[in-house]
Amino acid sequence: MGRIPFDERVANELLRYARMVVARGYIHNSLGNIAVRVPHPGFPHGVAYTKHAEVSLEEMTIDNVVVTDIPTSTLLHGTVPTSVGHNLNREILRLRADINAVIHAHHDETIAFFAAGAKELRVLSLEFPYVMAMPPHIVPSHLDVENDVGPIADFIAHTNSLVMEHHGLTTLGRSLSEAYHRLNTLTSEIRRNILVERLAAIRGADVHFLAQDAVDWMYRYAESVIYPSRDSIRRPEGGARLA
Repeated sequence: MGRIPFDERVANELLRYARMVVARGYIHNSLGNIAVRVPHPGFPHGVAYTKHAEVSLEEMTIDNVVVTDIPTSTLLHGTVPTSVGHNLNREILRLRADINAVIHAHHDETIAFFAAGAKELRVLSLEFPYVMAMPPHIVPSHLDVENDVGPIADFIAHTNSLVMEHHGLTTLGRSLSEAYHRLNTLTSEIRRNILVERLAAIRGADVHFLAQDAVDWMYRYAESVIYPSRDSIRRPEGGARLA
């Protein structure tokens, strides 16, 4: 049943964010998941708390929380295995020591936006680069990074979010809160892109995206804007600011 003690505090925190993700309308079935890294002295990468397969984030209870190793899929608590999507979660946690939470969802507007021919996500809002801290990485549809996680090693250090064409999106965070905020920010920016294209077509107007050099500046200094109270970070001079 279990090789390590089960921390109900961590499991209940996972459940709390599962309810938030469900309330946002991101979950439609048993697919989509959350994974949280917890340090453990016997496991160099820590261990991952997540939902097992065959139940949705909407339906799950604490009894559906399992714990796995991170480099392997070995179950350390629970008896029901995870879905194939946990392969990607584990590999992200293995490669990114700074990341402790991953959220994956099949977001309607994101799938539709890229299925309709979009090749990139242009930035409209000041908040997007500040919250995301790095640009999203678009994974083309011919790559299945859940079955074959190998390709993510080439780009995962340079992004905090993956957009998988015809599939969904994954956001990364140092905490569940950060991963959740990035999920909401990314989905909001997708919806803004869809809305602005509609309005521009109706009005016969051009869309005013943020200049790329300004976006790059905001990515670079995101930490000092979102977390200004951290003593080790000096606020930059100049550039766009949020009120």
